[in-house]
Amino acid sequence: MKHFSYDEWLNYVKDEVNDKAREELESHLYVCDQCLEHYLQALSVHESSLPLLSNDSSFTDLVMAEVSKQKEVVKKPSIKSKKPFYQQVAFHYLIAAAATLLLTFSGVFQSLATYASAVEAPQHSKEKRASVTEEVIDKTFAWMDSLEKKEANKK
Repeated sequence: MKHFSYDEWLNYVKDEVNDKAREELESHLYVCDQCLEHYLQALSVHESSLPLLSNDSSFTDLVMAEVSKQKEVVKKPSIKSKKPFYQQVAFHYLIAAAATLLLTFSGVFQSLATYASAVEAPQHSKEKRASVTEEVIDKTFAWMDSLEKKEANKK
């Protein structure tokens, strides 16, 4: 992660950075506590050079007057054109329900269940094979027994 220097944050506070750098700095503040500390330090240093508001209520009134002077943006209500019946959600649900009923009453689901049980049956009828570990252990013991027999025959 790239950290920004104190001077870069001071330029940000003084509004001396371009838009791309501003966006990068702002997004970085969300993920980096160290840079947030630098930003807060730069803000506290530069805070003394910012102009003070002499009358807060008059400033608020001026801002509200400017806002009311601006041309009001009128949202046009979106005209909903009537969709064809085949694009309606209810139509899709109706088609899904009809297909389900058709498949159910035609016996497709029953034949699928029969087929699935036939496929699973051979797997259940197979003998249980010993696991690989058990086979290795058995062969190891058989080998050890053969070694013991050889030792016994030598004596």
